[in-house]
Amino acid sequence: MTGLTEDQIFIRDSARDFLRDQADFDRLRKAVDGAGWDRDLWSSFAGELGFAGIGISEAHGGAGLGPVELSLIAEELGRTLAPIPWFETAVLAATALSEAGSEAQQAALLGPIARGETIATLAMRDAAGRPLPDGIGPVLTKHGEGWRLSGRAHFVPFGDVTDLLIVAAREAGSSGWNGISLVAIPAAGLAREALTSLDLTRPLAHVDLDLAIDAGAILGEAGTAGPALRRTLAIASGILASEQVGGMQRTLDETVDYSKQRVQFGRLIGSFQAMKHRMADMKLWLEAARSAAAMAADAIARDADDMETLCASARTYCSDAYLRTTADGIQLHGGIGFTWEHHAHLFFKRARGTASLLDSPAHHRELVARAIIDTDQAA
Repeated sequence: MTGLTEDQIFIRDSARDFLRDQADFDRLRKAVDGAGWDRDLWSSFAGELGFAGIGISEAHGGAGLGPVELSLIAEELGRTLAPIPWFETAVLAATALSEAGSEAQQAALLGPIARGETIATLAMRDAAGRPLPDGIGPVLTKHGEGWRLSGRAHFVPFGDVTDLLIVAAREAGSSGWNGISLVAIPAAGLAREALTSLDLTRPLAHVDLDLAIDAGAILGEAGTAGPALRRTLAIASGILASEQVGGMQRTLDETVDYSKQRVQFGRLIGSFQAMKHRMADMKLWLEAARSAAAMAADAIARDADDMETLCASARTYCSDAYLRTTADGIQLHGGIGFTWEHHAHLFFKRARGTASLLDSPAHHRELVARAIIDTDQAA
């Protein structure tokens, strides 16, 4: 990303230096083989360094910065696959709270997030994992003077360790972006089932919901959070594209380094034309992805009319490019790239998991196609 201010460069370099020193692959392996995440790394990164509050307003205890800064941090985290719930807390949950919550709700909930004291995530999927908004699983029904939240939220990222759940729930009989509510509830006491998923660096869980809800837990007015959720998902998609760029950059860097060390048939493998062509293709995919992610971050910062379309475009291209880059990274490492001991497969699995985290590339392509059709019809 070019054209950065001195402050933005400082933020990027601070995150990069810390993660380089504290989030190496040995520490990553210990985390995924143990609890599935690194609590100490989270405490340092989110709390001591304040990176959890980068995008939260100063009035609510954050740094009051914007999507460009968030994307810079996401890219650095993507380089290391750091097993911490930063994206889930600082982007998904914090954005949903900022978009849908009342001033009082934001004041009560965003401060602990900004200080790194609260881990939060967004819970919303049905069992089939259908594209949103149709794929919202939890249900919110009127129950006496209050409400009842029921159902199961599937595939919740970091759902087994979160402190606060922002649950997207639908009123019975509603469809599309209508009748959707966002509900903030403590995760303590809820039945949570940790899942064995492909991407070990971003653990998933199912969360069972069957509890009475006070109206004060509903962000804003019940049934009116559809636009806020839609905007939250668009913003998160744009920021997630930068995380994918970080993973692509690390994969290319490691592949190039390996090609300068591995000798085959008496020559460095990087001298073979076939290797050069494959790595050149990886570089092209990376730079195109970087441009797409930067465009999405800029659109979010400007609150552009076509922000949702640009974020969907970035997610589509970056998801496909990340998968291609990491697959080639494994291939170009030869036999060692296929082993469990090497970390190349961790990037490929992150690429696969990230591609479906906020709906598939195919779904985002459909969003872009619909936007083009709507524009043509309006012209």
